[in-house]
Amino acid sequence: MTEPTRVAIAGHRGKVGSVLVAAFQDESSLEYVGGIGRGDDLAEFLHSKRPRALVDFTRPTEALHNALAAVAAGASPVVGTTGLSAADVDKLETACAAKGVGGIVAPNFAIGAVLMMHLADIAAPHFDAVEIIELHHAGKLDAPSGTALSTARRLAARRKETPFAHRKAEKETLAGTRGGEEGGVAVHSVRLPGFVADQEVIFGLPGQTLTIAHRTTSREAYVPGVLLAIQRVTADQRFYRGLDELLGLG
Repeated sequence: MTEPTRVAIAGHRGKVGSVLVAAFQDESSLEYVGGIGRGDDLAEFLHSKRPRALVDFTRPTEALHNALAAVAAGASPVVGTTGLSAADVDKLETACAAKGVGGIVAPNFAIGAVLMMHLADIAAPHFDAVEIIELHHAGKLDAPSGTALSTARRLAARRKETPFAHRKAEKETLAGTRGGEEGGVAVHSVRLPGFVADQEVIFGLPGQTLTIAHRTTSREAYVPGVLLAIQRVTADQRFYRGLDELLGLG
């Protein structure tokens, strides 16, 4: 009989982390060995608990340090914290390769959100303009979300030869009203109590629009994707840049 995979969480008291703790404790294929929080001795924790995977849902200022410490201890990093730079992800991938462990950094672990981005990729060549509206809880630290920024970059990459048209107002009476822009893709961020993590991708052509939307009703949405990621990165030595790669959609 296969022994359960030992897994720990950085940020176990957070909104996502607390949901994952409950899920891990109910998952027979995993052995939840504990959580690590700000101010705790991470090196000692990793040495004593010996997890095979460290799941991180913390802050951008902490996530890279946590992930690199996990790799140094031989644990696979599963990073759901958004806001890491491309250089940070490159550094982590290099560390994983040198240590011979798998890992993943994903802007979103909700499988539905990944499929939303994939469907938007399919639609991108057929429309001249697109805007993204992302709606998150009031306490989210970064704007736009990692998912929205990743979506915008992917859509822009699909239209390198003929970029999307982002029409700006001739007179903007309130600065920033037309949103941020990434490669001709406008991005709008909403932060309000009541939301968890929603996103709409709205494509436009004369006489028609197409909206591809994903709604998150609770943070349990991230559990299946995280469980799949743990299983995959502890089974092989591959590094994944997003859940879409892991699902074969990248």
